Amino acid sequence: MTKLTLDSAQTIVSGALAKAAELGLKPMTVVVLDAGGHAVALARQDGSSILRPQIANGKAFGALSVGAGSRWLDANAQTRPHFIQALNGASGGMIVPVPGGVLVRDASGEIIGAVGVTGDTSDNDEAIAVSAIEALGLTADVG
Repeated sequence: MTKLTLDSAQTIVSGALAKAAELGLKPMTVVVLDAGGHAVALARQDGSSILRPQIANGKAFGALSVGAGSRWLDANAQTRPHFIQALNGASGGMIVPVPGGVLVRDASGEIIGAVGVTGDTSDNDEAIAVSAIEALGLTADVG
């Protein structure tokens, strides 16, 4: 199993922000969590609103919590809202069930962390997370 290091987490953050700039997206916030849900790196661009760190963390934490990217949580919020409500209650309200929380898997398929991105549309948030993860040669799992 590969470990998610500070250096790789910072590279993911930088890559996501570079991709956001390339696409002309709104101010972004990016967090990288290790497999245990602990923040390894976080960046909040100038102009990003005040709850963006919590939203980014909630997307990544939600993905880690269920072992699937937050797109899976979003689909379940639409089809089984009672489940997502219970899951959010069990987590103390820490889960944000919309796309933008992407699991990071190593070459063997093990979950080594998650990236949470927020600031633009959920699809754009997810896309820049995927781009940054894959640029490191890791696998992005959107759910």
